[in-house]
Amino acid sequence: MQPSLRTLFSRQAGLLACLVVFSAGLTGESFAQSHRYRPPAQYLQLSKPDQAEGRRILEDFRRKGIAGDYYLEFALRVLPRRGDERVVQGRLWGSRNDRGPVSRVILQPGEPNERRLLVQNGPESAVWLWPGPGGQVATLGSAALFTPLAETDLTAFDLQMPFLYWSDFVFEGVAPVGGRPAHVFLLYPPAEIAAQRPELTGVRVYLDTQFGALVQARQIGEGDRAIKTITVLDLKKVDDQWIVKTIDVRDDATRNKTQFNITGAALGLDFSGGLFDPATLAESIRPPAENRIRPVGP
Repeated sequence: MQPSLRTLFSRQAGLLACLVVFSAGLTGESFAQSHRYRPPAQYLQLSKPDQAEGRRILEDFRRKGIAGDYYLEFALRVLPRRGDERVVQGRLWGSRNDRGPVSRVILQPGEPNERRLLVQNGPESAVWLWPGPGGQVATLGSAALFTPLAETDLTAFDLQMPFLYWSDFVFEGVAPVGGRPAHVFLLYPPAEIAAQRPELTGVRVYLDTQFGALVQARQIGEGDRAIKTITVLDLKKVDDQWIVKTIDVRDDATRNKTQFNITGAALGLDFSGGLFDPATLAESIRPPAENRIRPVGP
């Protein structure tokens, strides 16, 4: 990775861009939570890393984001271990509001099974879904966040990446990822997520040490076993900005993969606030003018 990528890494936000509830007494839910497997920290240096410095690094990452509003066209390339490959088309409008990164996503636009999502990230994260013609916009509950989208391995949880804002975490130190050093964090799910997804015991996140960019996120289960791994594969320069081009989403149990490939991008836009209002999700919107969309090729 070349130093010229500094612009990208200084602005990157979670794309795919939670408070732990404590109680004084042991209710049935909190008792179960206290007895579930909690992955131990794997400190990567001889001495325990400075946790205050780790918090500063993570909070700095959370504040970063792409400058201005933007529009992306993408293809989800479904790569099953067995069976035929297929492609799901999509569109994404992205911005940032006072709650954090926010995205409006359309899967299979113009098709009978078109679906739309509004993905709000940040400490108060939420996802809304419009299921198609005749359906009503509804907030997705914690369980529904893990339902595969458009018969791919991608879920609303993967798009939202709420774990980047989980408050219970440990800074494990520095480890190499893809030949570059990365700060490593182990984040633990809040009670609501743990109750709906008990097999998910934590998420290990890797942030490039030089640029503070997300390079990998690994969902883990009991015994530190990988459940799903999200990896940034490559980048592309568009209008003098570096953007992520390809993200690999791998189901470590089935070994099926879905690749998120950006095929077109328009940066430096200015959207109206209503675009990211859940009440408008059932309304159709047009992409930016064709001459504003830059192809993102190989």
